Formats: sequence, structure tokens, C-alpha cells
Amino acid sequence: MAGKIYLVESNGTLRSLEEQLYDSEDLLQTLLEKYPDLLAGEQIDESSPRRWLLVSREVGIPDAELGADRWSLDHLFLDQDGIPTLVEVKRSSDGRVRREVVGQMLDYAANSVVYWPPESIRTKFEARCEVMGDDPRRLIGDLLRIDPEDEVDMEGFWERVNTNLRAGKLRLVFAADEIPGELRRIVEFLNGQMNPAEVLAVEIKQYVGEGIKTLVPKVIGLKKVYPPSDPRQWDEQSFFEEMRRRCDKEEVDISKKILEWARKNVDQIFWGRGKHDGSYIPKLYHNGQYHWTIDVWTYGIIDIPFGYMTSRPPFDEESKRLELSHRLNQIPGVIIPDDRIDRFPRFKISILKDETALCQFIETLDWIVQKIRST
Repeated sequence: MAGKIYLVESNGTLRSLEEQLYDSEDLLQTLLEKYPDLLAGEQIDESSPRRWLLVSREVGIPDAELGADRWSLDHLFLDQDGIPTLVEVKRSSDGRVRREVVGQMLDYAANSVVYWPPESIRTKFEARCEVMGDDPRRLIGDLLRIDPEDEVDMEGFWERVNTNLRAGKLRLVFAADEIPGELRRIVEFLNGQMNPAEVLAVEIKQYVGEGIKTLVPKVIGLKKVYPPSDPRQWDEQSFFEEMRRRCDKEEVDISKKILEWARKNVDQIFWGRGKHDGSYIPKLYHNGQYHWTIDVWTYGIIDIPFGYMTSRPPFDEESKRLELSHRLNQIPGVIIPDDRIDRFPRFKISILKDETALCQFIETLDWIVQKIRST
């Protein structure tokens, strides 16, 4: 049975608006494109309401390396923390809104994390801005609430997006005029189990009457307890305090030795931002650009950021990235397949407990720095 809401006008007249289904799925998609606030960011996070930046509609997702797009996602948004938010829209009259859409969305999420190149989201966003005549810097500045006269850290924002993507930190949102019970239970279960990904449904009811249309969104599937949404800024002290809690003494000592190497050989130690996991990234400044070398994490993992290296010489050349991966693979326990040299392969820092292995790794870092400085 259709519901109603009531508006009291300034003259005291009570006006009745009756719930009405959308004429088409495309109409609801267009409303979300034009009014992203319908995703009800204030309900998703009351302490720090989510704000939205539309990357694009109809975003293609492949299911193989360098493969053609197999699926088309209805909307891709980013929030102010750079978290990719995948939105799939269905009308309640579409039978797929019950179960089929869940498998569809999980396909999107699993394959986007693996097969979207690091720069693909930025490229899609900037292409849309060009078509619409928008300024990407202004839109991101608005999202981050930066004063128009201040500089927008575009590179820093896109680094956060890429870091979230490769960590699987996504938000999956099912949007419909009505969320059926089967989908509601699935969403609540998945969101209770999945981490760091988040799964939600947004019911956007439409009420119409006497020339007035009102849209009422409601978020379904929220976790009962939410930690503070603002990411934590890590520093040396907090990083090693956390690492001592999660790793053994030898791993902590190795991380300190790598940091000592970085202080002597690079230009900047970048301490990451994250609610639970800390990182430090030795960066080299050369020819007007910062070059990433490695990422070291509080949970005892080292990332090799090939995905970022692809945009900076000399490792924009595939042959140089292959040479680097082959050097790393000479360290016992490190295995980097050749098809991962444009992504972010990782290995456990415990591999470097052997003194010879640690020396090989430091020599490889020296080689990276030498190659960058020689360009």
C-alpha cells in the first residue's frame, strides 16, 4: 500500500503527498547524478557527513588484465576521504533488486580492485569534467571544503583514492525506491562482516501531489558502532608504537633500519593517514616530481608501488620495472610475477630477518635511487 507524507504550509493548510514509483530506472539514476546528496551522507556518518563527487555514470569494469569492459556500473562517486563509492540503481519493480544485484555488485567490487589501473578513476573524472565544462580542481576543492584562494593538493587526494582502491576500501551502495526485505537482510549481514569495504542500501522514496515532488532517502545496513571517520595522521612515534603491538621485535628493528636508510638517501618521509593502519613512504624529489620508492606498513608488510612508478621516469618504462622486480625476486621469499609490475605487489617484512636478504633489499633501494637520479 502506498504511503503518504504531509506538508503543513505557512498558512496552516495540510497538504498530502502520496508515494509514487519512478517512471523509469534512468530517472532515478539521473536524479542521483544531479543530486548526489540523495545518498544521505549525513546518515552514513553523523559525526562527519559524507560529501560526494561524481566521477562518472556508466563506468566500465573489465574482468581480465587489459581486457575489454564486461560490466557497466551505474555511478562511481568519491567521498572527501577518497573512498570509491560504487552505486547500482534498481527499481523495486525489477526482480533483480532482490538477489541478483548482490552478486552483480560483488563482481564489480572484486574486479575493480584488481583490474582498474591506478590512474583510471582520475582519468574518468577529468574526462567527464572536460565534457561538462567543469574545472576538476574547483570540484575537488569544493569536496574538500578548501577556500577557493587556497591551493588544492590534487596529487595528495588522488593518492588517497588509489590507496583506498588497492586496499579494497570501497563503499558498495544499492539504491532503489524501495529496498525489499531479502536485500535488506543481505546488506545488513555483509556490512557486519566485511572490512574495510562497506555495504549499504539507500531507499529513495518519491512522494508526489498537487504539483509538488518530495524525495526522502533512508540508509539501510549501517553498522551499529562507527569509529571516528577522520583518518589518523601517523608519525614516527605512533607508527612504531602500533608496529610493536602487531609485529615482533625483529620486524620492528628491520623497519627502523629501512627508515634510517631513507633518512640518508631520500628527500622526504611521508607518514600516511589511516584509521587503523599506519605507513611511511620514502619519497625522492627529482626533476620537479616526487618519486615513490616503497611503502612500509604497521602490520609488517612492504609494498612496491609499481602502480605509481608507471607515471615517473625511468620506471615508466616496462623494462625498468621488470628489472626491478627481478632484482627483488633474487631475495629469498620475495615473489613478484611479471604481470604485477603495474600494480602494488607486497611481501612480509619478516622475509628480511635474514641479514643477507636485508642487505640485498637495501642494495635494491640504492639502485632505485641511483636510477631515478640518473634520469
